[in-house]
Amino acid sequence: MASSILWVLLLLTLIENAYALWPFPPKRFTKSALLDAGSLGLSEDRVIAFGDFNGDQFTDVATLSSDGHTLTIHLWDHESFVFKEKTSLTRPEVVQNVVPGDFTFDGTLDLLVMGTGGFPGESSLAMSLYIGIPGGIFNPNAETVPSSNGAQPIPLDANGDLKIDLLGITLNTGILSIWRNAYNESDEATRTFLVQDAPFKGQHCTISNPHSNAVVDFDGDCLADVFLMCDDESTGNKYFQIWRNDKSGDFTFVQLGRFPSGVQSVSFADMDRDGTLDIVFTACSSVSSSTGIGSGCSVNIAYNQQLPLCTSTATSGLKGSNKLCRQPEDLCTADPNFKFDLTDSPNNDAFVSIPISNLFPSTSGGESDLLVLDTTANPAIPLPVKLGDANLDGFPDMLLITSSSPHGGFLGIGETTDRTPYLIYSVPCAKGVIGCDAKGNGRRGWHVVKKDVDVMNAIKDARSVSFFDVDEDGTLDIMVQRTGEQGQGNIFFIQNNFFYDAFFLKAIVLNGACNNGWCVRPNSTKYHPFGVSYSGASYKYTVLDTAGSRSAAQVSQLPQTAYQALLTPYAYFGLGRTNNYIENLFVGSTKKQSAEHFINMEGVIPNSKVVIYPPAEDETAWRRELYLRPGAWIPWVTLTIIVTAILLAVIVFVLHLNEKREDELERRRASHHINFDAL
Repeated sequence: MASSILWVLLLLTLIENAYALWPFPPKRFTKSALLDAGSLGLSEDRVIAFGDFNGDQFTDVATLSSDGHTLTIHLWDHESFVFKEKTSLTRPEVVQNVVPGDFTFDGTLDLLVMGTGGFPGESSLAMSLYIGIPGGIFNPNAETVPSSNGAQPIPLDANGDLKIDLLGITLNTGILSIWRNAYNESDEATRTFLVQDAPFKGQHCTISNPHSNAVVDFDGDCLADVFLMCDDESTGNKYFQIWRNDKSGDFTFVQLGRFPSGVQSVSFADMDRDGTLDIVFTACSSVSSSTGIGSGCSVNIAYNQQLPLCTSTATSGLKGSNKLCRQPEDLCTADPNFKFDLTDSPNNDAFVSIPISNLFPSTSGGESDLLVLDTTANPAIPLPVKLGDANLDGFPDMLLITSSSPHGGFLGIGETTDRTPYLIYSVPCAKGVIGCDAKGNGRRGWHVVKKDVDVMNAIKDARSVSFFDVDEDGTLDIMVQRTGEQGQGNIFFIQNNFFYDAFFLKAIVLNGACNNGWCVRPNSTKYHPFGVSYSGASYKYTVLDTAGSRSAAQVSQLPQTAYQALLTPYAYFGLGRTNNYIENLFVGSTKKQSAEHFINMEGVIPNSKVVIYPPAEDETAWRRELYLRPGAWIPWVTLTIIVTAILLAVIVFVLHLNEKREDELERRRASHHINFDAL
């Protein structure tokens, strides 16, 4: 008996030593599901911005204290798998928004802080700029920026020099203006921004507040245009304007569209994977000002009607002087006849309206409502549908927050309502699929993910939700911001650990700072200008699936930054199932001085990150760097190669011994052979 116990102990010791010598670390998450990742070290009230503040190619966060006055920068620690506090900044006004960007063009992220202006009787926005220092810290002495009215300005490159300007409504004039980036470190008398008339040729509109203004490419030339959300003062409804970005340096009005009544927030993505950006917006019949919950809501998709991708390279794509389609090598060819039709009718297949009640049919007699405003902030923050390819199939999925209140969000004294986030997959159309017609026809259908999402369903106090790639592992995870009513904190991360048999690509276009090389500070500090992405970069790609079918898709980089949009600084797109390299990857910048504002990259490896440097100053050459992030399968492939090599070596050695033995036997037989001819 004693000897048996001794043998068991010896075996356990050997197993423990074997695990100690195992070269591959254990997986942090193993189950195929949405998993609880916790707060990851964040305890502040609210995440207000994303950015790579220390240039290590990991996304960091800026948080805002509960009183709205203190900003804290948290840097991601890859080894510890948590965010760690780096520095804090305190503002006298209540902060409403933070826009990270390289406004000083020195290769580090700065912080543009927008807050309550303090002008009596006026809706105003005071702005300050904190200049970044390598390592994720900032000069505590902020630069003053000319104020705007209450509608938050958006960053854009107005004149094509890759420097971040601002577009908004000035406080004194009340007209659409450009805050031109005029920062000059060597000249203290130079103001950070100079306010000028916007280079927009046409009738300007009254910008909505809040708005969904964006910098995105609509006409397909890989040069970002401008989307403005406007108020119709005569009817009280909203409409949009699209201004085409001309390479000459101006913006030309090209289209106006009327939103249906009750429109809330607008998002942009290539929903049907045809290589063009579509418009996604929510609309509600009524919204509670106290809870931010809308009743009678719907998610609406207006598809961009533009030149499609040619189905084969043999197609000429021409009919007289009018193109019928784009060849894969001509993805950045403009289509001046693009349009959006928001008419909700059976004859318009370019517009679909999906009632929330269809996605979430109620079983308790009440109706399913949609959280469209975060009223825990003052003023309330609009909550658009968050779009991202969570399952890597190449089609953007949706994140939103619903409420099951029986009173349409209008609560009585002491009543509370559950607010739960949901992930909704984009799926092919078929009979019975939500978003498709009765015959199963349509662009895309939608399916609410209900299996293995218990960690998400348990949340009842959500106030906003965003996609976020935790630890940059190539999957879109989820960050949920909470009111704290459940006693589980204000910030919660959900690890997307579903297994997807598909590939992804991440990309970031930098701004050409430091001539795309090493940046050097006066104190000899050297650093790469990583992380200084800017609004306006565009991506288009073609890929072949496992059946050989070609498809195209378009993605924008930081199209929106106003009202705490919480978009990641990089562009992320799923590639679907493919057994090949990316066929064509077109990358467009806003630089107008170079011969071409875009570049075509061929044969890009999937499951990688591409860093693109547009031409600096008067240069014409583009630079790109490809980073392969080791996945969980890399150690197993390495181990398989090593084991296979050992087995092959053993086989070769055994065959060598056999051949050597046969040669020795043959030599001996020859030595005993009698030469009868000699006799």
